[in-house]
Amino acid sequence: MATTADFKNGLCIKHNNNLWKIESFQHVKPGKGPAFVRTKIRNLNTGRILENTFTAGVKIETIRIENRSSQFLYKSGDLYHFMDQKTFEQIQIPEKLINAPKYLKEGNIAEIIFYTEEDRPISCNLPSNVILEIKNTEPGEKGNTATNALKPATLETGAEIKVPLFINTGDKIKVDTSSGQYMERIKS
Repeated sequence: MATTADFKNGLCIKHNNNLWKIESFQHVKPGKGPAFVRTKIRNLNTGRILENTFTAGVKIETIRIENRSSQFLYKSGDLYHFMDQKTFEQIQIPEKLINAPKYLKEGNIAEIIFYTEEDRPISCNLPSNVILEIKNTEPGEKGNTATNALKPATLETGAEIKVPLFINTGDKIKVDTSSGQYMERIKS
């Protein structure tokens, strides 16, 4: 058991019979009345973010989680198959637990978070950025740009993003997995 004084970003708790991860928190001491902690918590089963207020000092049940590095193997239907890097055991993860499935390609490494009490996966997070190849994009035309113009491009995973006009088919680019935006071109 912990109290609100033990809150920190990333702490996983059990609240209202659900598993939650604290995304952000703020301790508030108003001029009148008791102190409280305003939080944004993410449901580890659905991914939904909820704003919640806890009275300062209230007891909260913490949960133990374990991060396991796993390699993506293949997708079949709605299930993504991963292999644990240490035990070589295969794990099946539903698409709804993965933070950015459209940027996942064979061989990518992801962090799978397990609820240790039940030894079940509750979340799968890709790295903050991935390197992918452009499979298809129209050639950029010089001269018809006033500012930073973007054009659509299809990645090797099938995802579509906007890229600058100088990017061509076959180029490798770095993509931010949280926003899905182009970051930079990778020189070979």
